Amino acid sequence: MSRETTQEAPGRERSGSRDQRKGSREAQSDSRPQTPRPEHEEGRAHGARPTIKTVAARAGVGRTTVSRVVNGSELVSEKAREAVLSAIAELGYVPNSVARGLVTRRTNAVALVIPESESRLGSEPYFSAVIRGVSAALADTRTQLQLMLVRDQAERDQLTQSVAERRVDGVLLVSVHEHDALPGLLESAGLPTVLAGRRREDDPLSYVCADNRGGAAAAVRHLLDRGRRRIATVAGPQDMEVGRSRLQGCQEALSRAGIPARDHLVAVGDFTEEGARAAMRSLLERAPDLDAVFAASDLMAAGILLELRARGRRVPQDVSIVGFEDSYLARHTNPPLTTIRQPTQEIGATIARTLLREIENPALPRTRLVLDTELVVRESS
Repeated sequence: MSRETTQEAPGRERSGSRDQRKGSREAQSDSRPQTPRPEHEEGRAHGARPTIKTVAARAGVGRTTVSRVVNGSELVSEKAREAVLSAIAELGYVPNSVARGLVTRRTNAVALVIPESESRLGSEPYFSAVIRGVSAALADTRTQLQLMLVRDQAERDQLTQSVAERRVDGVLLVSVHEHDALPGLLESAGLPTVLAGRRREDDPLSYVCADNRGGAAAAVRHLLDRGRRRIATVAGPQDMEVGRSRLQGCQEALSRAGIPARDHLVAVGDFTEEGARAAMRSLLERAPDLDAVFAASDLMAAGILLELRARGRRVPQDVSIVGFEDSYLARHTNPPLTTIRQPTQEIGATIARTLLREIENPALPRTRLVLDTELVVRESS
């Protein structure tokens, strides 16, 4: 898209357009003698609400300039911007967002879509941290946030209809599964969409995620440094890139240490406490002499702690545990959990800012951002 860079001087606009000629005629007609009115009544005759026209008159600029200032355009000189803002403050002008939306075809709303159940949303700290980050990034904007859970076909159809009718300007999609049709639907609809996570490294949609592979490798290296050698893994769902990457990072770290990956030391969980307990029972049956566990989330690590305690295993004396996320759970387990800190709230804030940029300029290159993780050592290892 080409972009106009010429700045306007206060009180002057480029000639040649029909609106500008009309504005000139209005200015001429306004020059005839009039009865002076008190300054505080200017633009508010008979209690009328101030309009963009009265703001322009007070600021000594054209209506196009006022519109650009209200909409945050950079194509306005600083002097004109200050004059318009001063006039807006003096007159108490409030832009008509509905009318502006009809012109720009914007709703000033974005959807945060989570294709999971209420129980997952309420129990998993990851989601609440992402929501806090998104809300913080949108707090100083005029953009409204709509939270949408997609739990069944009816809610999927409702989302499809919202997309088709452009009820939102863009979508933030959290908890991405490999074969979920939602990302493809949003992509084909041409609606700006940003993922928290990704389906694969070369995902065509913009995404922001943590360094899942590197974080998992750091967790296993820590366990190796503690002298552990029978290290089991409770991985996340393998239809999610986050689950695959964390398992891959774990296995790569073991391989570099000369320890071959063993299938009987891997169990797949579902990022829930109950799923982790079931996975831990399976691991103990197959490998009763295991001495460490890497859990692909803090919530699963909490479930593993409970299962080991029920089996009479001491942590960390008998079995060391490392989780992933550094959620509030990690500080309140018994013992406190060693974990990989991922910047979950920053992920939420970053996807929100990225989406706003893409709504403003859909031609921008897609964003693919991987954020660093950090090992946090506590008493479970």
